[in-house]
Amino acid sequence: MEEAFVARGSGEVDDDLLLKVSPPRVPRNLVSRARLLSTEASIRDLRAILVQAPAGFGKTSLLAQWRLEHLSHGAVVAWLSAQPQDEPQRLAQSLALAVRRGAGRSTFGHTLLEAVGPGGLEGITVWLAELAQSALDVVLIVDEAERLPAASREALAYLLRNAPPNLRVIVAARPDVHLDIDDLVAYGQCVVIGPSSLRFRLDETMQLVRSRLGARVDNDTAARLHEMTEGWPLGLQLALTLIARGVDARADVAGIDMLGAELHDHLVKLLLARLDPGDSEFLVRIAILDHLHPALCSAVTENPGASERLARLGRDTPVFAASERGDWLRMHTLAREVLRKLFLDLPPVQQGLAHSRAAQWLAEHGLLEDAARHALTAGEHQKAYELAERSLYESIMRHGRQGAVLDWLAELPADELDRRPRLLLAAAWTLAVSERHEEAGRLVARILAQPEVRDELRCECALILGGAAVFADDPDRFAALHDPWSGAVPLHDPMLLQVHANRTAYRALLEGEPALARLREQQAPRGDFGRGAGYTRRWGELIVGLSYLWEGQVRLADGLLRPAVASADAELGRRNRFSCMLAALQAAAAWECDRPHDAATVLADRLDILEHSGLPESLLLAYRTLARMAAAEGAEHRALELLEALDAVGAARRLPRLRIASLTEQVRLHAGRYRSQSCRELCERIDALWRDDGLPQGPLWRQGVALLREVAQGYAAIAAKDWRYALEPLARADELARGLKQGRLRIELLGLHAFALDRCGEDSQTRLREAVDLADTYGLRRVFADAHPDLGDWVDRVAADGPRRSASVTAPAPPAPRPAEAPELPRPATAYGMVLTPKEREVMDLLARNLSNKEIGRAMQVGETTVKWHVKNLFAKLDAGTRKQAVVRARILGLIKPAA
Repeated sequence: MEEAFVARGSGEVDDDLLLKVSPPRVPRNLVSRARLLSTEASIRDLRAILVQAPAGFGKTSLLAQWRLEHLSHGAVVAWLSAQPQDEPQRLAQSLALAVRRGAGRSTFGHTLLEAVGPGGLEGITVWLAELAQSALDVVLIVDEAERLPAASREALAYLLRNAPPNLRVIVAARPDVHLDIDDLVAYGQCVVIGPSSLRFRLDETMQLVRSRLGARVDNDTAARLHEMTEGWPLGLQLALTLIARGVDARADVAGIDMLGAELHDHLVKLLLARLDPGDSEFLVRIAILDHLHPALCSAVTENPGASERLARLGRDTPVFAASERGDWLRMHTLAREVLRKLFLDLPPVQQGLAHSRAAQWLAEHGLLEDAARHALTAGEHQKAYELAERSLYESIMRHGRQGAVLDWLAELPADELDRRPRLLLAAAWTLAVSERHEEAGRLVARILAQPEVRDELRCECALILGGAAVFADDPDRFAALHDPWSGAVPLHDPMLLQVHANRTAYRALLEGEPALARLREQQAPRGDFGRGAGYTRRWGELIVGLSYLWEGQVRLADGLLRPAVASADAELGRRNRFSCMLAALQAAAAWECDRPHDAATVLADRLDILEHSGLPESLLLAYRTLARMAAAEGAEHRALELLEALDAVGAARRLPRLRIASLTEQVRLHAGRYRSQSCRELCERIDALWRDDGLPQGPLWRQGVALLREVAQGYAAIAAKDWRYALEPLARADELARGLKQGRLRIELLGLHAFALDRCGEDSQTRLREAVDLADTYGLRRVFADAHPDLGDWVDRVAADGPRRSASVTAPAPPAPRPAEAPELPRPATAYGMVLTPKEREVMDLLARNLSNKEIGRAMQVGETTVKWHVKNLFAKLDAGTRKQAVVRARILGLIKPAA
């Protein structure tokens, strides 16, 4: 039987064996993810790697990518695609042929490839021994190891345990494969890369979308695709294929919905068509559950074997993701939507029973909010209202789930709300921290109208109304509500005490005391407040991050906000209102640190959430960051559109300070082009708003707006080139900014003041150098270029030349349009008028590693003739006669890195 797949005489090998050792080509548009490169620190030195995930997670593509990376470093790569008929002897022969083909050594494994070669573990031992003596640095890649029979899996585990120093092994398999190498993993000799690592992150999705579709899809739409597919590689590939075929995926909701419908249809074909009818019915019945537990699935389906079925489907299908809560699973959003549509085709009685059983189990296990939703769907209204009353207050205070409360508000009759005081409180808290803060005031009035209201409840109502004042951008009303309770507070609930500490810190910030605001947060009550109480602490992180931005300490802000945003996205959701507010702060810090790609990524598909319910300061920072990014890219029309949109949002939400901030930013933009008439008209609009008696008249609000007004007048004078007059409003703005301790704005004003003095012919170097030194200290790399192009150019000249230059400064040409978030494309290497193409540059890098033409061809996935042609061109361009001479000259000219 063995002769059928071994030698056929004269060294010939069966075609089936040749096919299984032939590696696949890397897809043209494959994105190399930095964290999954073979040279990444966490896996670079490991001798064994196990890539384990269900179908659709890109295991084979990753292995093909790693193959090219190892080839480019001169390693011999042996590829093996496993098959069910690979008994141990055939496996050993396949390994021998894979090394023979990868190394180009026609005699390797001669003994093994004989028809009567050794079998079982003896064959693997012979292969390992020959490999150890070959002086080859070999990387063995075994794909689809789940197809191997049990004996061959044991042989593969034996190979991993006895691998010689010159062998590195990479294995890809489905999750249900157990190779019995847990000891290697435990001792750090092998690493397992699972589905969570293979899922695309947002920035990787955006890079993939750009590489496939270019400008057809913007950042917001790419972020929506990421959310729709949850970074699932197969789902992303399906979505991009549909868009490439012409499906409209513009940023509007209708386009995304149409794409989602197409994806649903494809998933039905890929998933349900291959499932056993019993499995399909099981998935349909449990699709109503947001989170899956074996016991819960058994209760809903009344199937005692649900646990085993769920475990098998979790291994065999790509639509489940493990939760952080023990045995819980979560179904992929796309698959769940498909299955829920099929659930609606069941008879109404069966649907109601399923929801009722789910509500009963969830309520018994303390999951009251989910239980209430299922009870309501099952028609058990009174039970649903009771469960909602018990859960929603905790949901809003502990988890920040305002959306859930708003959904219940739409469902609850008015009389039910009045009969349930904790529901009334939850509703008031939710409406207060949104654009519906006036409704919150009416609910609080209903609460305070009840008989025998205690001080603790009065204090909580003051906190609610104070939050409404913050979201209404009325700092003076917030102060009036907070200050009476600033001393001894009659609160005992730890979460409410944390809320009060956050408000005290914010009160200090409004007074222009950012350091005191941070101190107040440090003095907040400590202790174990129970699971989920971290939401109120997250508000403390937001206030501290805002205080750093207020001071201009963008490095400290970025260090705090980056992990805070990642944590909020993971726990609350990327489009959660609080996550979006934190993201706006992080984007502002990233932009000031001159990381436009990070700023664009973190803000993608969040602006609409901020428009409707974001903190005014977060909304302002988001719009201002996006506008400055657009201006820096040369898309001034887009920057003006964004600022007009901010003005419109300020009008819609009745936030006049945001309107004035928008107009001030427009003045800044026009001043950079010396458009004096446009700046004058915008300042007239600011003055008209300033004189409106209907606007807030409190000192805190007026002080902040007065600062914006003075800044706008200073910029308008600069636009008119009235340098002497510009000094007055800039000085007044500086005095206001100093009083509020707004460090970043002070540095900007200091630079502008120096710029105006220089144009007046007066000494300006002392002011300028102080501004530059402070900007360097705080990490403000964009402050001068954003303030005025000529100021940024002047600062660069002074920093480069040292001595004072002439007062004449020529405005630099506007930068060419270039997306700030786009990845840098490889530029042609140049030296003394000579240009290398990207392919020639790649060949040059591989020549420097002393690879042969054949090895270069394998690494670049091109033929040897093509490589020879590129080498010939390199010899001509570098005037070299040998490969060594070409490499030396390329290093001298700076075309490749010097030798280490």
